[in-house]
Amino acid sequence: MGEVRTEITLVNIKDAVKAESGLIPEAEVRQLTVDAVVDTGAWTLVINEKTREKLGLRVKKPVETGVAGGGTVPGGITEYVEVRWKDRNTACEALVLPDEEDILLGAYLLEGMDLTVNPKKQEVVGAHGDKVRYVVK
Repeated sequence: MGEVRTEITLVNIKDAVKAESGLIPEAEVRQLTVDAVVDTGAWTLVINEKTREKLGLRVKKPVETGVAGGGTVPGGITEYVEVRWKDRNTACEALVLPDEEDILLGAYLLEGMDLTVNPKKQEVVGAHGDKVRYVVK
């Protein structure tokens, strides 16, 4: 399977709450639409420092992260960010890798928005068609 990319919008949740409460205008909500690499081997959203700064996300926990080929790089875990894909959304903490070029959309986010990867067409699709199906066991 080749690389699968999809467009997502990242939203600063704190800004969105302030706008809903009337504390700031909707136009001041920091958000960014990006072309993300769908990475089913990543567990969450991976962003770079430039994206973190544009969204105004605070790093709440520094971490050392392993990298392919061995070694570690400094990174951090941010406060929650909303991730939107078409008419679906979820929220997560993001892992910041300062020099990462691509935004990575990980497996938990795909699950949270009821999405899957169609490897034949190399695209992201709803796991249960056009409607989100939430299963509670």
